Amino acid sequence: MKNLIVNEIFYSIQGESTHMGKPCVFVRLTFCNLRCVWCDTAYAFEEGVPMSIEQILDAVAVYHCKLVEITGGEPLAQMGVHELMSTLCDRGYTVLLETSGSISIRGIDQRVQIIMDIKCPGSDMAKHNLWENIDLLRPSDELKFVVADKNDFDWAVTVVRQFGLEGRCPVLFSPVFGELQPVRLAEWLLESGIAARMQLQIHKYIWEPETRGV
Repeated sequence: MKNLIVNEIFYSIQGESTHMGKPCVFVRLTFCNLRCVWCDTAYAFEEGVPMSIEQILDAVAVYHCKLVEITGGEPLAQMGVHELMSTLCDRGYTVLLETSGSISIRGIDQRVQIIMDIKCPGSDMAKHNLWENIDLLRPSDELKFVVADKNDFDWAVTVVRQFGLEGRCPVLFSPVFGELQPVRLAEWLLESGIAARMQLQIHKYIWEPETRGV
């Protein structure tokens, strides 16, 4: 079995996605191929320790929770993540994968629910969007736009309509925490009429925004 570089493993409330509010075990892997200007987990770029898949599974099992999210960094930057996710599924876990959308999602175990970003211009990483990933999304997956301003929002709406994303899978819009007031995003969504869900990072409202391990 392959070793993975793990930044942290922790038990918390799921702060985003359609699973928002549920208890969840998070496995945060080290490394990221992007550098979004608003990134809130830059500590995961390099910090981490090698762990075998069995060691990770043992650490997850301590929490007696069947919902697990694999996150980063960018978890798909480590090849061993595929074996980890499949093994978790084999052991009866519901597995979520949080990915930036800049690396192909082809070949991911079909039991894994993918939560994929499309990077807006305000992140300075929009040029890294791997657009062919959209065709690989299933109705059980989710697509997320993190919006910094009105330009980002308008750009995201254009993408939603251009690719016919409404109805393909849940589409989520999030404001960049501390930069865009949630009320502005809510107003824009209502005005646009698109079938999308607004979400907030509720863990940043429960705990202090800089708190790690939550």
